[in-house]
Amino acid sequence: MIKILEKINVVIEPYKDDKISRIYDWIMLVAIFIGVFPLMFRTQCKLFWFFDILSCLCFVADYILRWITCGVRSKRKTWLTYVIYPFTPMAIIDMLSILPTVTVLAPAFKIVRVSRLLKILRVVKVIRYFESLEMIIAVIRKQQRILCTVLSLSVFYIFITAIIMFNAEEDINPQTGDFLFHNFFDAFYWAACTLTTVGYGDLYPISNIGRIISVISSMVGIAIIALPSGVITAGYLDELRERKKTEVKEQQEK
Repeated sequence: MIKILEKINVVIEPYKDDKISRIYDWIMLVAIFIGVFPLMFRTQCKLFWFFDILSCLCFVADYILRWITCGVRSKRKTWLTYVIYPFTPMAIIDMLSILPTVTVLAPAFKIVRVSRLLKILRVVKVIRYFESLEMIIAVIRKQQRILCTVLSLSVFYIFITAIIMFNAEEDINPQTGDFLFHNFFDAFYWAACTLTTVGYGDLYPISNIGRIISVISSMVGIAIIALPSGVITAGYLDELRERKKTEVKEQQEK
C-alpha cells in the first residue's frame, strides 16, 4: 500500500523527471485554464458550464490524491498528518477552488454565489506547476524578515509623507475650486502612488512647496522600491544554485 502511495505521489508532485508526472501536470494546467477562462466573459454559455464541471472533476481528483498521499510527503508518519492536511494553505485554496462548482450542481447553495471571486483562486494553483513561481515563493519565505522590514519602512515613509503633504498643500485647486486633499486618505493615496512612482495623475500638488515635497518623495521612493527587487533577485539566484546542487547530488547518488 505504501509503495502505491509513493508512486501516486511521484505522479502528482510537479517537477518530477517522470513522463506520467509531466502529463499529469499539463492536465492540471489545462484544467486551471478552462476553469478560469469563463471569467474573461460577462455572459455564460453551455460550453462554460461544461468547462466548469470538467475542471472541477480534475480539482476534486487532485485534492483526494494529495490528501491520501500527504503522509508520504510529511516527515511525521502519523494519522495526525491526514487531519492537519485540509487546513494547510494550498489545501484550503484547492477546496475553495472546488466550491464554485457547487452552485452549478446545486443552485440552492446561494451563499456560495461568490463563485466568480472564488474561481479567481484557481489561478493560485498555477504556482504549484510553475517552478519559477514556486521558487519565488520560497525566496519570499526565506527573506520574509528583510522584506517585512522594507515593507514597514515603506508604510512608515508613506504615512510621514502623507502627513507633511496634507498640511503643506493648502492651495485651492483652480480646476475644482477645492483643496487638493479632501481628507487624510487622499494624501495617503497620493503618497503611495508617488512612492511607487506610479503617478496616476488624478492628484498632484499645486503649490511650489508641495511640488518640492513630491520630488523628494519620488527620489526616495525609487530607492525604497529597489530594495525588495534586489533582495528577491539575490535570493532567487541563491535558491537556483542550491537546487542545482541538490539535483547533481541526487543524480550522483543514483
